[in-house]
Order: sequence, then C-alpha cells, then structure tokens
Amino acid sequence: MLAVIGDIHGCFYTLADLYKKIIIRFPNIPVYTVGDLVDRGNHSLEAVNFIIDNNIYFTPGNHDYMFYHFFREPSSVFARSWFFNGNESTLESYENRETEMYKHLEFIKSAQLYYNTEDCFISHAGISNQYEKFLPSNFKENLELLSPFIKNDLRNDRGILWTRDPLLNLGKLQIVGHTKQQEITLVEESNAVYIDTGACVGNKLSALVIHENKILEVIEEKTHLNDII
Repeated sequence: MLAVIGDIHGCFYTLADLYKKIIIRFPNIPVYTVGDLVDRGNHSLEAVNFIIDNNIYFTPGNHDYMFYHFFREPSSVFARSWFFNGNESTLESYENRETEMYKHLEFIKSAQLYYNTEDCFISHAGISNQYEKFLPSNFKENLELLSPFIKNDLRNDRGILWTRDPLLNLGKLQIVGHTKQQEITLVEESNAVYIDTGACVGNKLSALVIHENKILEVIEEKTHLNDII
C-alpha cells in the first residue's frame, strides 16, 4: 500500500495539509509524488524542503528538470524552456538562498525517473503508447525493458517528462501527473490515472491511496490561497 500526490507546483501550505490528512488516515504509509515540485506557486523552496524532510519519494517533472538545467546546463533545451513556464515564482522563492537552492538541484538530479512498485507504476507524464511498436509482445512481464527508451527520450516530446500522448497499457495501474484535470481521471484503455488536479491554478491538490493496483481512497485538499496569491 502506498499514497501518491499529484503535481505540487510550489503549493507548500496545501501540500502540508494534504500530507497530514494522508498520515492521519494511513500512518506509516510510504508517500510518493509525481513531481513538478516547483514553479507557478509561491513556495517552491518550502515545498522541496517538505519533500526532503518527510522522506517523500518523488519522480521529477519537466518543471523540476527545467529548474535544474537552468543553473547546471544553461544552454540546454530544458533551460531555455524554463523562461516560458512559470519560473518567476521559483526564482523569487530561492532569492538569497543559494545554498539551499544548489542542494535542491542535486536532490532533483538524483531522483528516479519512475517507480515500478508492486502496487503501481509511478512517473511524471507517463509512458507513451508510441513505444509499443519497439517493445517485444511480452514486455509487461519485464517493465525494465522500458528503461533505455525512457533515458534516451528525456528531451523528446514523447518522453516520460513531457508526453501528452495516450499512454501505454503496462499491465498494471499507471499513476501520472503533468496533464491537468479538474478531477482525478482514470483512462481505462491505458489503465492510467491522471492526478494533477491543478493546485497551482486554484483547484486542489489530490492524492490516491493504492494497494495492489486498486485505488482504495482519494484524499484531496483545496488550494490554499496564500500558495498562489
């Protein structure tokens, strides 16, 4: 059993209250998030600190990678893209706090791109169905076959940080963020659940509790206005 939180986007106060709901209801449960910890909301630094301090597992999102590359590989496509994707609030959050910022950049870079757990498969944007034609017919028996495609396509529109494609049915429940929905959305054909419910645009931050590829509970927290105003 585990819990997975959607895209946080600097909404620290919303995150803290959602996390409290999760651990009160399910003490000692491992908690994951699908990434996009930074940008758009007001408190990116605090959100990343919260993830670190509470040992929350996370898969980096495209916004987290853009943040990293802006400072570590400024000529990369990730870095150039950051100018058009809500970086102002992140820069303000880290102003005059360079030591913490560089610690967080390394934390982002060291994060796993996906978690293939017994309960579900967790990543930021998901596994595009475009990969099916490159995989053997029995790939669901060994999802590590996806690994080279994931690593090679990090900068590609179909990649695990960026894709908006229909997702590949992995033979187990796939939990993703990235593509905002008003409500948590299950796509049966791909056996995928989209859990980015737009915390940074004033909707809510959502989490699922999952056990053996089944959704046990939905836990949500309405966006706190001090996270976005």
